[in-house]
This record gives sequence, C-alpha cells and structure tokens, in this order.
Amino acid sequence: MISLNWVKDYIDLEGEDLQKLAVEITKAGVNVEKVVTNHIPNLVIGQVLSCKPHPDSDHLKVCQVDIGKETIQIVCGAPNVREGLKVIVSLPGAILPGDFEIKKGVIRGMESNGMICALFELGLEEKNEENYAKGIHELELDAPVGEDPLKYLGLDDTLYELDIHKHRNNDCTNHIGFAYEIASILGKKVTLPPDDFHTIQENIKDYFTLRVETDKCPYYNAMMVKDVEIKESPDFIKKRLVAAGMRSINNVVDISNYVMLEYGQPMHFFDKDKLGDQVVVRMAKDQEELVTLDGIKRVLKDTDIVITDGKKPVCIAGVMGGENTEVDENTKTILIESAIFDPVSIRYTSTNLDLKSEASMRYGKGLNFENTDRAIKRACYLLEKYANGKVLQGMIQHDKVDKTIKKVSFKKEEINKLLGIDISTESIKEQFKKLYFDYEYDDGIFTVTIPRRRIDIEPRVNDITEEIGRLYGYHNLASTLPIGTTKKGIYVGDVGLRKACSKRLRALGLNEVKTYTLVSEDMAKLFNYENKKSILVPNPMSMDKSVIRKTLLSSLMNTYMYNRKRKVQDISIYEISKVYSDEYIEGTKVAGLLFGNYLINDWQGSKKIDFYVVKGIIENLLDYLGFRNRYHFETINLNELHPGMSAKILLDKEEIGLLGRLHPNLCKEEVYVFELSMEKLNKNTKPLKFKEVSKYPVIVKDVAFIVDENIPSNLVTDLVKKAGGRLLNDFTIFDVYTGENVDKNKKSIAYKLTFSSTERTLTEEEVMTTFNKIIHQVTTELKADIRDK
Repeated sequence: MISLNWVKDYIDLEGEDLQKLAVEITKAGVNVEKVVTNHIPNLVIGQVLSCKPHPDSDHLKVCQVDIGKETIQIVCGAPNVREGLKVIVSLPGAILPGDFEIKKGVIRGMESNGMICALFELGLEEKNEENYAKGIHELELDAPVGEDPLKYLGLDDTLYELDIHKHRNNDCTNHIGFAYEIASILGKKVTLPPDDFHTIQENIKDYFTLRVETDKCPYYNAMMVKDVEIKESPDFIKKRLVAAGMRSINNVVDISNYVMLEYGQPMHFFDKDKLGDQVVVRMAKDQEELVTLDGIKRVLKDTDIVITDGKKPVCIAGVMGGENTEVDENTKTILIESAIFDPVSIRYTSTNLDLKSEASMRYGKGLNFENTDRAIKRACYLLEKYANGKVLQGMIQHDKVDKTIKKVSFKKEEINKLLGIDISTESIKEQFKKLYFDYEYDDGIFTVTIPRRRIDIEPRVNDITEEIGRLYGYHNLASTLPIGTTKKGIYVGDVGLRKACSKRLRALGLNEVKTYTLVSEDMAKLFNYENKKSILVPNPMSMDKSVIRKTLLSSLMNTYMYNRKRKVQDISIYEISKVYSDEYIEGTKVAGLLFGNYLINDWQGSKKIDFYVVKGIIENLLDYLGFRNRYHFETINLNELHPGMSAKILLDKEEIGLLGRLHPNLCKEEVYVFELSMEKLNKNTKPLKFKEVSKYPVIVKDVAFIVDENIPSNLVTDLVKKAGGRLLNDFTIFDVYTGENVDKNKKSIAYKLTFSSTERTLTEEEVMTTFNKIIHQVTTELKADIRDK
C-alpha cells in the first residue's frame, strides 16, 4: 500500500485528481489495483453551543451545534456530549461506511439535521464495546469549526494498492521510488527527505569491528547511536505505518520500518549491549539454531546467511532478527545494519523456513547501494530527532559491490523501429527528463545513463524503449498487422493422432469414456491376443482392481455391464488410454464397444449395430487418418470373439488390432468391440497426398462376380484394383448375395466401378477395354463367373 499523504513529502500533488492519477499510473505500467480513500464528503468540525435534555427521552440530548456557516439542531444520544465540546458532524447527504446515508429527520418529535459521530462510525476505529462506551469523538479545543475533520486529524489519506509486475524491482514498493514514478508521469521534481544528523566525538570504530566471511554479502554498512529513549512514536509515523499495513511498536522499531517503507531498504537495529563488540557475517552451520523475534526456534541450513556476534547467530540475514539482540524498553545503544545480501539466497531461506517478511520480499528482488547508504543516514537523522539519540562518528563498511555505471547508446530510429511509430527527438529527450535519466545527445546518437535505483533496467536499447513506450502511452501506438510468415498451430505426433481419433469417433456417434487402469484377475485374462503377461498389484485396494490392464476391452466390458444393469438400451462408447505389458512397457490403445441401435429413427426405422456397421466405423476412421487403400481385414480365431463375425486389422500387412462380436459364451447379447494400437498407427503415418478433383465426367459400370463361398472379398478387390489401373478412380462393394440363381457353396459380390481422368473426357471404347480387362483378370485367376441375373 502506498500512502499519497506520505508521497506528498517528496513531490507536489496539490490540485491533482488522485483517481485520474491512478489511471495514468496504470497506463504507464504500474497497476494500481485499488484506490482507497478516507475522505467522506459533508463532514465538518462543529462546536456544541448548548446541550439540553430531550423532553420525551431520558437519555437523548437536543444540541445546538455551530458548523461555521450556520447553527443546526441535532439530537444525540452519546453519554459524553456536552456544551462547548468540539465534535465531528455528519451533515445530511454524507454517506458513512456501510452505505449509511445521513438524512434530516424527526426523533421523538424533535428535528435533527445531522449526526455527531464517533470514530468507529466513520470506519476509523474498530467497533467494539470499549470504543462504543467512549461515545462520540472529542476534538481538541483548537479544532477549526467548519473545516474537514479528517484533514484536521491527518486521516484524510488516499492509498494506492499496487499490483507490481514480477520483473519490476523494488522501486515502486517504497514511497520515494513511487514518487519518482509519479514524477515521470506528471513531469514534476522529487525532493528527498532530510538526513543531516549531528555526531558526537566518539567513533564507532572504537566500539565495534566487522568481518564478512561470505561472498553472499557484497555490501554491509553499520552505524551506532547512543542514549536512545524508547517511547511512543510521533503521531505521523504511527499513522503512516498503519496506512501501509504495519503496527506501531515503539519509536526505535517504528523508525526502522518507516525508513524501509520510505527508501525500500530493510534495516536491522541491534541492541548493542546484547550484541557485543563485533559482527561476523557468514553462512550458517547445518542444523544451527536461532530463536527469531516471533519467538519461534528456527533450524538453519548451510545455505542460509547469518549475522553472528562471532560465536552464535543473532540474525537470519535479510529475513528476521534474533530474540537475543532484540531492542526493548531498556535498550540504550543501537547498532544499525543496512546491507545487501544475495537475492537468491534470501528467497531460498525465506521459502525454506516458511518465513515471509517485508524485509525478505525486498531483499529477494535486489537492492541498490545508493539507497542502502541513504537509508542508514536517514535512520540516524530520525533517531536523533525522535529518540534523542546521539550518533557516533564514522561508518563500518564492507564493500564488494560492482559500481560500474550502466550506459547505453542508440539512435532514435532504433526506438521507433521497436515501437512501430515515429517519436521525435525532442519527445524522447522529454521522456528522459521525466524519468530522471541523464543523457547526452551527439550527432544523432543518444547515450543514456541508467540511474542506480532502477536495477531492473539493463543497458539495452530494448529496455530503454520499454520505458519510453510506457510513458508515451501504449494506447498511442499505431495498430499494424504483423509482417512475416505465419504458421498454423496444430497438434503433431502421438498427441495429434490421439486428438484426430477422438474427434472422428465422436463425429461417428461414439461417446468417450474414462475407465480404471486396474481390473480383476478374471477380466485381465480376456482378449490376450498379444500374448502378454498380467502385472499384479502388490497391495490392491480391492480384488476387482488387482491387475494392471493390458487391453482396454475388459474395461469397456465393465462399463457395458454397468450400463445394462441400469437398463441402458443403446451403447456406443470408446476410450483412448494406456495399457501395460509385463516388461513394464506402456502403450496406447483406442478401443470401442457398441450395442443396440447405431441410429434411431421411429419413422423410417432404426439402424441396428452389426459387424458391418463396426467395420464401417473402422474404415471411416482409417480413411480419415490417411490410410485409405493401405489396410485390409483377415479372419481371426480368438476365444472371446464370434468365429464368424470377427477379423484382425492389418495396415501395410502389419497387424494393428481387431474387431468383432463378443462370443455368445462370453456375452449372450450382440455386443461388438474393436481395438487398435496407437503406436502402430503413429509409426505408419505418412504425409497425406491430395489428388485433384476431375473436372471431366465420370463413367460408372456395375459388375457382379460369382465366386467360391470361401474366397474372401479382398482377393477379388485386389484383382479389380490391379486390372483397373489409372482409369479406375473408385470402386465399392454394394451387394453380397447367396441364394436363388446362385449355386450352392457360391456367393455373388457386386461392385460399382467409377472411371474418370483428370486430363480429358474418357471414351466408351477405352472404358470398356479396361472394364473387360477387369472381368478377364477376376474370372481367370479366381475361376469366377459373371452374374447376369
């Protein structure tokens, strides 16, 4: 939380609309999440001129109250209301917390034109029995009648709740840093607070030595203040700490927190008498212990940085101090630590100890040494002024910080190219002035010096461009279409195949299911067509989930039985999931189970699921995946499948799965299943080839061959395809017939043949030549006949 009353110490905000300012700050890249204001319109300071008992009440009083411009009558029930008292008055129209609006009214026959308020009624105190018993708030006698009471009390603050991007450093988590941010937007000057303290003759070097034994502490400052008086903090410090979400403890501890919120530099105050005469900064010993200020014993690791008195830890560096050197009411001499520690180590320690603090948050993002110096001097100034401390001369310092000045050179054109707009040279100069970035401009080249307070900015033109762009306003950037090649985002590999299979099966009317990986021992014995051993679970949760499945079909059967018990009449389901072999090698299968009606139409009749429906689904899926004319079906003998209604599926002559009806011994109902190996499908995937659609007319011929009953149709199909050559564009089986006009042990297979060319219109003569060649090839090799009736 940032207090705007506090920020006003460093930058002039007189006359600024703080709501609009919050919008401008957000546009510039620092998100103001919420604006909280204590200002309540229609509140004034009033003075009770007279206070008389209400004629119709034993506890109400009728008061005449001077509010500056006029005197009004208010009925009040507070026990402490009396003549001459200065009070807070809510006039009609004021809206108090809880959306409570003050209106003119009549209370037991007496007119009342407002309300005399307690602080809890204004949301400035907790509403409890103690505060309720105090009654209305009594102002000092010097309170100016008719003025804003919240302004008089110093409570008319406006707070910004910030949501700072993780890549932004600490500069906007402190009030001076935020003042620079406001200055860059408004083009105003920032004035730093005073730190000109006095020193006594004594020197810190006579009382104290420092030794740093770790490179995790590149910078350490220490100063000493004697004869401090522990007492209550000044009112303005207490109010500002409360506004920022911190509680007041005493003047010394509050100053430490105050300077941290002011400069963003955490500090630690040690009781010098408890600490001793030296500080050693080192890495903690493994399992070393320290009781921190919150009273909890912390067990440290050798990756934690600690401050010690030469023997034992007295502080977890950058996180929290130890109880053994805590500042208390008896403290007289203070050693001030203002240091920089390795941010990664601080984040690790804070997380490991589950100890998040305001200090660790700031140390964890990194600090700049200039503010480390300013903060310790500011703390000495405040301790001298508000704790009557006496500052010793000198400062003990360990300094291994890289102080290389960060500079970057570039041309205006580089900025404009990155932003995609044309910003003038003068406009760029103006932005640098607002940012407090020192620069030189010579022969079209800018050389910019990055201030040390902005450690988030690297000496790159990209970072400088971002700063200019956010102040110029991203909303002012011209909208342009991207230039360059674009690439369609698609799923590839096994993920792409899985998505394609799932999409197609859903389009074909199947519903996806997710089943358990574990099945019973009896179910695991089914469909072992790949001859794999089952994997038993050592400690199964139940006997029906004791074996890791090696096929999806047993799981789908469990789903089928579950739904049939609940009278589901039509089931069309599929699953794509993992299976596991006895070698602990996992694979992926796509499997389906169908029962009942595939299509339901009460008017024209429903389509019942049979072997050919399931076979058609498989063919449709494989064609969709680009395997057209590369697969075929062969008979299979499997105990779980019907011997006359089952087949194995081959792709490029490699077996990839099976389909068929469940054997009547296994299931009396007509249930059909299929399963395919996703690995084998993926292995055989090739880029799809596209063929131009012919603009010339096609010629269609029908032919039926009578062949032996035991000849599979794929033998006939292969011969037709081979003899048809390039002119045969497509062919399909539209009828298989046995019965009248067909000899016993024979069957008729009818084909629809489609001839076409992409280059010309085919003649009847050349089509008939190819057609007769097909007939001759089939009849000769398979001893088939042509069916003519």
